[in-house]
Amino acid sequence: MRWLAAVLLCACVAASSGCGYALAGRGSFLPTTIKVVGIPKLENRSTFFQVEDILTEKIRAEFIGRGKYTVRPEEAGADALLTGEVLAISVVPVGINNEQLASRYLFTVAMKMAFTDAHTQDVIWSDDSLVFRGEYDLQTRGNVAIPGETFLDQERSSVDRIATDVARTVVTAILEAF
Repeated sequence: MRWLAAVLLCACVAASSGCGYALAGRGSFLPTTIKVVGIPKLENRSTFFQVEDILTEKIRAEFIGRGKYTVRPEEAGADALLTGEVLAISVVPVGINNEQLASRYLFTVAMKMAFTDAHTQDVIWSDDSLVFRGEYDLQTRGNVAIPGETFLDQERSSVDRIATDVARTVVTAILEAF
């Protein structure tokens, strides 16, 4: 009986010790001194109006969603600073419908980003050649292209979806040292 109890106790200890793995998206390799992250508005060098606002808000929301950091829209009082530029955005038709009108577009966003320790000025993470791509359908009405304002609304929706991917990728790269 004691032998069986000893075996069960060993099995419980082995099972509870864990395997060293953690859930993705929950780790952080940042110095413990970083508690407040400043994320000012990204610079926009593309021809797309206000895309920097969408991208900046998505990145801030992703950092906040991780729950470990206070996020500020300015540099003052920050322990680390995330800066970046939208270098270019292209929209290229990649599909046509039966009426030979463009119906699917490839959106490509090129960016550069840097995450810097505000106290030491050391760059903790940077990438000067971030590229994000996504294909999105464009609605048409019969055999007529949709009006310009509808296209712009769909374009904003596409940028919003790419911005979510950008935010997730950038924050994961910073926090998980990828």
